[in-house]
Amino acid sequence: MASKTNKISKEKNYNILIANIGSILEKGRQQAYRVVNEILVKTYWEIGKQIVEYEDKNKENAKYGSKLFEKLARDLRLRYDKGFSRSNVIYMRLFYLKYPKSQTVSNQLSWSHYIALLSIEEGLERKFYERQCILDRWSVRELKRQTTTALFQRIALSKDKKGVLELSKKGQIIKKDEDIIKDPYVLEFLKIPENYKYTEKQLEQKIIDNLQMFLLELGKGFTFVARQYRISLDNSHFYVDLVFYHRILKCFVLIDLKVGQVTHQDVGQMNLYLNYFKEEESDKMDNPPIGIVLGTEKNHLTAKYALGGISNKLFISKYKLYLPDKKELERKLEESLTKTKKPDAV
Repeated sequence: MASKTNKISKEKNYNILIANIGSILEKGRQQAYRVVNEILVKTYWEIGKQIVEYEDKNKENAKYGSKLFEKLARDLRLRYDKGFSRSNVIYMRLFYLKYPKSQTVSNQLSWSHYIALLSIEEGLERKFYERQCILDRWSVRELKRQTTTALFQRIALSKDKKGVLELSKKGQIIKKDEDIIKDPYVLEFLKIPENYKYTEKQLEQKIIDNLQMFLLELGKGFTFVARQYRISLDNSHFYVDLVFYHRILKCFVLIDLKVGQVTHQDVGQMNLYLNYFKEEESDKMDNPPIGIVLGTEKNHLTAKYALGGISNKLFISKYKLYLPDKKELERKLEESLTKTKKPDAV
């Protein structure tokens, strides 16, 4: 019996040894990757600098179609093996041009991150995505989705010129309730055809099936709590579609899904949910809950009067099942900034 116990104990200790070695190895690999990545990014910046300085010295007009890139890529590949495709050489040069000071290059972003960022022409927009990548630790895939769905424009449209400039420098920092709201939300990852007739239950199920992507669209700080959260009052039952908790704002966030235009009845129902959560569910340390009614359409006049006089933190927003017209959003943002721009002092 003692022999069997010793054998089990020995096997248990051996498994712990394997797990500890695995943990150390994984940590070491991650550290090595970060060091290699930092060196790689700095190296490509230095190569870009050399190319630009060569152009200036030799008065080389290195446009995209220039044969210099083709010649460089070929000769560098022959001498130093892979990593020097024509497009990569172009990106190295562009990398230096967009980040002429090496101190502005972050060691927290990979070369693949920078390639995605360099495809963004507008400087304010690029700075926003760069900062947001660092703040939220976006993968390259997440970065590409957020640029494709025009996250910068969607957030910036709700701000004035000063707010847009701050957004580009610091990224989106959650300070108040309004900071978590987007208009519209883009749910293209649900893969619901644009003309398909779906119900609110089907929409909710699709969101649950793609919860990770939905959390990414909601933004930083959201944690999932429940679906179809039951509220019982005087033998009547009500169900909140989706309940989240926001760890930065320290409050519950209730989301009600609507197929079609949001009505004043929908606003009233959400107000009931918020009153209940404020009294029955929120802890003493929690801030008042936030309600978001999401529909495919939002009538601004209806929203104005439906929300008037409500003390609860309640918002109406739209969602889209397909990617927004980024050019149209850029145009609207430009118009918005032009309107808020004050004339220079004489």
